Amino acid sequence: MASRTVATIRERIGRVGQRRQVVIPREILEKLHMQEGDFVAFSAKENGVLVKPKRVVDPEDVLTPAESALVKKAEREMRQGKYVTLAQLRHDLDSSRSRRSRKTA
Repeated sequence: MASRTVATIRERIGRVGQRRQVVIPREILEKLHMQEGDFVAFSAKENGVLVKPKRVVDPEDVLTPAESALVKKAEREMRQGKYVTLAQLRHDLDSSRSRRSRKTA
């Protein structure tokens, strides 16, 4: 006689679809803060399959140590109230460009 496992109250059941697609129950998806398009990693285990959320990071989007230090410095200064408005920054950039573009004879 084949043994059957019964789903416990904490266990949620999904379904394998036509093209090997697995439906993850909504409660689990929300608990893991996952949404459509997110990646998952699969690991074969002795008694089943482990499915884990996987965050994929583009290597081009990773900050260098120097860039990371600049961001931390800027965040610290902003918390201290040291910042300039975008309008002020644009004004400063425009005025520095106009000074550089002038040529004297």
